[in-house]
Amino acid sequence: MVDITRRQLIESAAWVGAGAFATSLGGRAMAEEAPAPRPPAFRGEHAVVPLPFDPTKLKGLSEKLLVSHHDNNYAGAVKRLNGIQQQLGSLPADAPPYQYGSLKREELIASNSKHLHELYFANLGGNGRADGAAASLLQAEYGSLGAWEQDFRQTVLSLGGGSGWVIVAYDRASGSLHNWWSWDHSNQVAGGEPVLVLDVYEHAYAIDYGAATKAYLDAFMTNVQWDEVNRRVEAARGRKAQA
Repeated sequence: MVDITRRQLIESAAWVGAGAFATSLGGRAMAEEAPAPRPPAFRGEHAVVPLPFDPTKLKGLSEKLLVSHHDNNYAGAVKRLNGIQQQLGSLPADAPPYQYGSLKREELIASNSKHLHELYFANLGGNGRADGAAASLLQAEYGSLGAWEQDFRQTVLSLGGGSGWVIVAYDRASGSLHNWWSWDHSNQVAGGEPVLVLDVYEHAYAIDYGAATKAYLDAFMTNVQWDEVNRRVEAARGRKAQA
């Protein structure tokens, strides 16, 4: 009886040890199969923001144009940005600098495209009549609203037939507004905060106007949402005051 009991104890101990070893291996395998979550910079989780207005209500800009611009060009930039950031997170630590640099350049372009498109759509849907804080600052910078609009229009027309943006930006150092020419998604004045954005890429108007940049510009000016522009100006002013 003593020998049997000893054997049973030895066998039991062996089974317990084997089970513990298997559990340990299984735990390590599970840990290897479940990598740590990526940090936000490499997740690529940016969401498409819906149009902030009824696309059937704008004057001179068709629903077909606005929906196509939003669903293809803007949403495409968001999707591209997500993919680029996920690729950056997957690169090995010893990735060639040219490979990393190429993706970082594309990340900048896609990120600015996303951001500028969101600002562009959000400053549409109004009555086009400039007023409030933005109008006061533009008058102070250009002498009159008419002079500001002339400069703005000429800047837009200078990009006609090409690609780019015209951006009215709040300068945090001087507290002023200024029109800026931007050839593509990677050009923007340092220290400027966009408050009024116009997309001058032909995809923004070709469906309605072909290559007629001026006709598109006229329609844009009719639909500017100045309440949103003023909100951005006041927000920028508030950030300056807190700095």
